[in-house]
Amino acid sequence: MAFVLDPKIEHLLRRTGFGARQDELDVYRAESFTGAVARLLDYERVPDDVDEKIGQPGYVGITTRGQFAPAMVITDARQRWLFRLVHTNRPLQEKMALFWHNHFATGYSKIAGLVGTMEAARYMAAKPSEDPAGVRGQLELFRDMALGNFKDLLVAVAKDTAMLFWLDGYTNTRARPQENFGREIMELFTFGVKHYTEPDVYAAARVFTGWNLARPGNASDGTQRYQFVYNANQHETGDKTFSFPIYADGSKTIRSRSAAEGMQDGLDFIEALAAHPETPRYVGAKLYRFFVSETGDVPPGFLDRISAAYFRSGYSIKAVMRELLLSPEFTDSSNMFTRFGWPVEFVVRAMKDIGWSGFSVNDALTPLSNMGQNLFDPPDVAGWDLGRSWFSTGSMLARMNFAAALAGNQKFNLATAAKAHATSPEALLAFVLDALKTPELDADTRSALATYLRANVTTWTGSGTQLQAKVSGLIHLVAGTPEYQFV
Repeated sequence: MAFVLDPKIEHLLRRTGFGARQDELDVYRAESFTGAVARLLDYERVPDDVDEKIGQPGYVGITTRGQFAPAMVITDARQRWLFRLVHTNRPLQEKMALFWHNHFATGYSKIAGLVGTMEAARYMAAKPSEDPAGVRGQLELFRDMALGNFKDLLVAVAKDTAMLFWLDGYTNTRARPQENFGREIMELFTFGVKHYTEPDVYAAARVFTGWNLARPGNASDGTQRYQFVYNANQHETGDKTFSFPIYADGSKTIRSRSAAEGMQDGLDFIEALAAHPETPRYVGAKLYRFFVSETGDVPPGFLDRISAAYFRSGYSIKAVMRELLLSPEFTDSSNMFTRFGWPVEFVVRAMKDIGWSGFSVNDALTPLSNMGQNLFDPPDVAGWDLGRSWFSTGSMLARMNFAAALAGNQKFNLATAAKAHATSPEALLAFVLDALKTPELDADTRSALATYLRANVTTWTGSGTQLQAKVSGLIHLVAGTPEYQFV
């Protein structure tokens, strides 16, 4: 448990990461705000060795059931991602991967129903270095392209094995064009529902006919896999006309090509979507609500600046995020603690704030599900319901129970950390509130917390016995306040 001196950097680390460990605080405390932004954005300069720490002393634990196999077992994949969220030194890369995971929402359960649990985990989470055929799971795609070129990301998603199963692209043939991906790439992935027509959906389906899956490799050595293939024999070669421009000259029609050249139809269509003036505004609004604030409307001026950065940079998400993080909206103190924390944010931030010694990320999986979030399994193509929708009586109870379990697990460490700050109940409360940053608590809440510390205590001494009896409970209460649910 520790604190950051600069509130703007505290805010930055909550939004671009998941709070901060003590060693992270030591790094970012020495940075100016602009220096901290640059460090977060230029994460390629920081070694990505976090997976090598799994199972080592000093890090949050994992639970193994035989061999730890995150490329084959979805429970292990979830554990590995949580481990990364706690211990990565590239927090913005992971935060963007989470953002894209929700933006391009793809559910493991459907894919498992089609190809089995092991193959589904592979296409969601495998790293090329650990897979016999070099399969890159969807999460690794999002991690690799987290701040890359948006058009390139769209192309990669259109070819992604998990996405081709999820939105049925593998069945998209000239005899029976499949509309799911064509609809969602417009409605949810680029410019939004108001900017296309139903005939556009059918034209988009025809654009992607033949963007299917093949099954190369050998089962005997593990190299057999599903992977993208352009199947020219299944491409519908006729003209495809849209209600919006496809080309720079204003033409709205992708002209007939031979089947052999037909893959270019999809690439032209994706280019048109990336170049559409509403795309950076639609994506920029989602970024605003994820990184800046969920309250009120998205300022038009903010979207103007985001759009300008997007086009000026040739669709660079890094340029967009630099504009966002340095914007007056992001640094405005009135936008601090104005976003409802997702369950995974709550869990990881709590582990960073409270501690993880002797704790396993596996112990967070059921609580996360009870809070309403299973990593790798958003409920539908629109992703999770966000904002206040995260909170119900049951999900809030799950948060409080997780905080209680974690604080109880860290009982002795917490008592030791609090010893130097326990001259009075008020001093101890100030220490805990400084460690578990929240919006300002009202006087009644602070009084209730102080009353808890004094309850059944004849004389406050700050002894080890008193601290062991009180600190973990106090932290549980603070982590369960409505205020701690905001990031």
